[in-house]
Amino acid sequence: MSPGSPRRRRLPQVQRVAAYAVILREDRILLSRLSDTLAKSPLWTLPGGGLDHGEDPRAAVVREVYEETGLEVSVGETAWVLSAYRANTWRRGRNVDAHALRIVYDGWVPLDSPEPKTVEVDGSTAEAAWLPVADVLSGVVPTLPLVLEALEQHRIARVQRVATYALILRGPAGAEEMLLTRIAPHAVHGGKWHLPGGGLDFQEDPRAGLVREVYEETGLAVTLGDPLEVHDIALTGVAPSGRLEEFHGIHLIFVGTVASGEDPRVVEVGGTTDAVAWVPLASVTDLVVTGTVTTALAAYTRRTA
Repeated sequence: MSPGSPRRRRLPQVQRVAAYAVILREDRILLSRLSDTLAKSPLWTLPGGGLDHGEDPRAAVVREVYEETGLEVSVGETAWVLSAYRANTWRRGRNVDAHALRIVYDGWVPLDSPEPKTVEVDGSTAEAAWLPVADVLSGVVPTLPLVLEALEQHRIARVQRVATYALILRGPAGAEEMLLTRIAPHAVHGGKWHLPGGGLDFQEDPRAGLVREVYEETGLAVTLGDPLEVHDIALTGVAPSGRLEEFHGIHLIFVGTVASGEDPRVVEVGGTTDAVAWVPLASVTDLVVTGTVTTALAAYTRRTA
């Protein structure tokens, strides 16, 4: 600075820490529209907001999402941080040097959640809605830069699940019946018929896990034979929790037998099975079944041919 030149006034420094959630469901994203006092034309952003002094970021995003959308959110274990600095910008009636740190979580809400609506009165949010991701990316839905930055860094959760299932038949050759369970409507593939079985707990023996699952879904004690086949499935979809996931399921299929004369019944309450039945083997193809059933029948046919 040359002698005699006016000294430049240093602007106040303002730093704000906020927490947000990227909440996706199929091809839609949950967004909040800024109130008319903050934006003269419609402008959408991620649900979330500033941390109160001493507030945990995860608690803050749960609170903010509820205030802005009326929905109970769950957030992932990890987050990423976006940093934005704007010098000489207008904030609350004065020019400041503003620095914003945004902690962004992967979030999800239950599938049976109501439509979003703003709970907080006189807040910064005018409304909340599920909007097409394609419209956000193309600019049809106007958003703050935060939304596009978050979507660029966001990665769909990857889940790999090992499960065991049993092919259980009864009756004489040519008139066999197959024990099938029906997947509850709230689960992936809801309404389809499936082999009894399910996911293994951590470090659970595969055979012990299958015996447990068969009892929970059918009320029957199963005796397991040899492994029959290995089946896997890969898909991207919304889990029962509401989280969008890239899912890889590995299915170990065993041959099983149960005591004759016992009627099956679903034992587990609130699980992913809502019905169980003995189905004539010749009628299985008339049902809507999972790929695990088809794979098991094909393997059984090859073995007994």
